[in-house]
Amino acid sequence: MFFEDYTYHAQAVISSKLFWEYDLKGFDFEKMKNVVVERVIERGRMDDWYAMLNLYGVNEVVQVIKNLPYLNRKDANFVQAVFDISPNEMKCLQKKYQHWG
Repeated sequence: MFFEDYTYHAQAVISSKLFWEYDLKGFDFEKMKNVVVERVIERGRMDDWYAMLNLYGVNEVVQVIKNLPYLNRKDANFVQAVFDISPNEMKCLQKKYQHWG
């Protein structure tokens, strides 16, 4: 995995800039897990990725990725490669692979 050394970056924190429209004083990172994972994928820097993986763990991040309703093609391809996820397992890609009938 590309981020296999994430545990060595326990000091990393997710940038508050990724959540510009939220009041972070009461932000519940557990409840908002889908938003956090999506934002880190779309706009995060390395420290954001390390912090996300330390916060949720690889397995939980993969589960969230599989259930995200939307990712652009570039981001979807990236997480597929990094986490070895099949396109069939990703909700955001399922509609793209359906045939018109």
